[in-house]
Amino acid sequence: MKPYPKSLKQHARQLRSNMTDAEQLLWSRLRRKQVHGLQFYRQKPLGRYIVDFYCAKEGLVIEVDGGQHYSEKGLARDSIRDADLTALNLRVLRFSNDEVMRNMAGVMCVIEQAVVESESPHTPLLQRGDK
Repeated sequence: MKPYPKSLKQHARQLRSNMTDAEQLLWSRLRRKQVHGLQFYRQKPLGRYIVDFYCAKEGLVIEVDGGQHYSEKGLARDSIRDADLTALNLRVLRFSNDEVMRNMAGVMCVIEQAVVESESPHTPLLQRGDK
């Protein structure tokens, strides 16, 4: 397990209780080992962040981004966050809320492809969906 500040634990619990519609929809497809028998966690503290979804076995982080992530400030913040997570030997996939809600088949295809290509687990995989 990746280390994280214990102060994030309560906030992660709150986020799990208040997931967005897009997060809930994606969670319905990731939970209960539906993707290649892999265990995913939701709203998981990693390092100094809480990531939307995390598969420890694959070192895979999945982020579902709302509109605030596409502002200049949001893009800069996410770039730093992705670099920090990559430094922990994690791969990051990003999808917009809209992409999850309108193109779940495409989102799942990208996730499954990332899992299948995990033979090279230290190669960062960055994906940012369209608004």
